Amino acid sequence: MKKTKHIRTAREHGFVVGQMQPGSMNLITDVSGVRVGHVTISRGDVQTGVTAVLPHGGNLFREKPVATSHVINGFGKSMGLIQIDEMGFLETPVILTNTLGIGTAADALIRYMLDLNPDIGSTTGSVNPVICECNDGYLNDIRGMHVTGDHVRQAIDNAAAVFDQGSVGAGTGMCAYGLKGGIGSASRVVPLDSDKYTLGALVLANMGKKRDLTVCGRYLGPLLGPVPGTEPGLVPDGSIIIILATDLPLCERQLGRIARRAQTGVARTGSNIDSGSGELVVAFSTASRIRHYEHRAVVTLPRINENLLNSVFRAVAECTEEAILNALVTAATTTGINGRTIYSLADFLDNFCYQGE
Repeated sequence: MKKTKHIRTAREHGFVVGQMQPGSMNLITDVSGVRVGHVTISRGDVQTGVTAVLPHGGNLFREKPVATSHVINGFGKSMGLIQIDEMGFLETPVILTNTLGIGTAADALIRYMLDLNPDIGSTTGSVNPVICECNDGYLNDIRGMHVTGDHVRQAIDNAAAVFDQGSVGAGTGMCAYGLKGGIGSASRVVPLDSDKYTLGALVLANMGKKRDLTVCGRYLGPLLGPVPGTEPGLVPDGSIIIILATDLPLCERQLGRIARRAQTGVARTGSNIDSGSGELVVAFSTASRIRHYEHRAVVTLPRINENLLNSVFRAVAECTEEAILNALVTAATTTGINGRTIYSLADFLDNFCYQGE
């Protein structure tokens, strides 16, 4: 899916997060082989969609990237996390959609994997579909269950290195900090010895309250003044899904350590991780693949020196924070079900002068 028009990112608005160098596109797809695809469903009361994250371009069932998950707050309905944590790998794309679309998405993803792998359920075991969700019911007719299996397949087919952010795919109907939320992404270059590695984040941002919105260490929410259209008490606590990808050679335990640092980036934007807010992280490394049909008795997987993880922790925090800001500034003002309108942060920035440190 190609971009149709350029939408200014957080950096282009003057919000520079952290100290580390971004990748060439400042997207999760700066990690070689990672691709992202969307299907956006935006028509009146229906504001929803699907986003697919593919860790590499090969057969994920046969060559499984090392992975882990981390639940920051468990008010969520995601699927597939138990096996990720038990086995330490992913074997399907990661599908993002709305809360009531997870069954449809799982069915479509299973069928997609069966088509690619005639051995699944026949001469070998089953497959673990990974589906993550947020509730877009404030803007979307979520009870109508408008996501179909075809939408999931199309999102996978649309996966590319260059992808849109904001009110697209699974982010079409999402709200964050009393403003329009959605899909955001960022990346960082991590130098180790004489080599350079990349870490990237993609978020589905649907959390927080306007009064808490913090940008580059400064409370911005209170400075924006009243946001028209928002109905107090009707916007749910929300959630955020964070996908972390890297080409660093990390074992699943080390991936778990970096996944836990994503909370730092979320907190820096002002989220208090409310009781009814589901926050979770799925992290994977493309540096190591576990073969489904492995014949060796002993398998060695590389990992980096534990003493060098601090720079990776910093990269995770910076990527997550900037990805959330990108979701906010690239999302478009949207009117959805019951005439509810949620405004984009970008609508307020022309009248707001910010000078970064």
